[in-house]
Amino acid sequence: INISQPSFSGTDAFGYTSFLAYSTIPNIAFYYEFRLKFQLANHHSALQDNLIFFTGQKGQGLNGDDFLVLGLRDGRVVYSYNLGSGTATIISKPLDLTLSIHVIHLGRYLQKGWLKVDDQKNKTVTSPGRLVGLNVFSEFYLGGYREYTPELLPKGSRFKNGFQGCIFDVQVRTSMDQEFRSPGTPEGHPNSGRSVGQCKDSPCSLIKCRNGGKCREGGSTVYCDCLTGWKGAFCTETVSVCEPEHDPPHLCKQGGTCVPLPNGYMCHCPLGTTGIYCEQG
Repeated sequence: INISQPSFSGTDAFGYTSFLAYSTIPNIAFYYEFRLKFQLANHHSALQDNLIFFTGQKGQGLNGDDFLVLGLRDGRVVYSYNLGSGTATIISKPLDLTLSIHVIHLGRYLQKGWLKVDDQKNKTVTSPGRLVGLNVFSEFYLGGYREYTPELLPKGSRFKNGFQGCIFDVQVRTSMDQEFRSPGTPEGHPNSGRSVGQCKDSPCSLIKCRNGGKCREGGSTVYCDCLTGWKGAFCTETVSVCEPEHDPPHLCKQGGTCVPLPNGYMCHCPLGTTGIYCEQG
């Protein structure tokens, strides 16, 4: 699939997030502006603790580490940065969930940061301490982390889950007289990623599940969820009466081996047992 508007599936059962990683944004220390749009997968995803983008690394500042992070928490946009002498945070008003697409414009000059979300009023903050430069050398992460757990990231930047939905038209500039440009080298090209799909374009359109199976997708992972009695990549194989996933399960006891028959099954009993289901000693 040609990905022009990346779609992220959040955090999977193993704790991995879908993400894109772009090369480090140069000259970000004293001034930056970001513009981006996003579309939520559903209303519930706005109420979770979801990362939109992040750059930063572990450090030795008074409260930890230099970082820049944007995310969603309890239906609000959260923008935080740490210049090495404490974290500054702006929290928007609750998102209007009747809007299908949300627009964010944020920036920072020295200690002063600002955030504008949709038609809400512009909000500002000044970071604590005296430091004025953001020293970050990591890649620019969109939608999630490469790391297995958020605990490996700087204190204060942690969002528990990856983003669920689409993030697009991400642009940045590091000087007021610059043009906005897409992150990455070459421009707009990520270095790596995981489980990212194309917004509004499901790989399920390429797959036909049989016998009542439903196609499920999570980023780039696609599989058929089969009805009871069917299995296989496309739900084309019947589940044998002797297989563990058969419902109801076979009744062979005490280590008896289930042997399928044209109609039903029989139990092959181990030494020392007898009966239809090997239930007798």
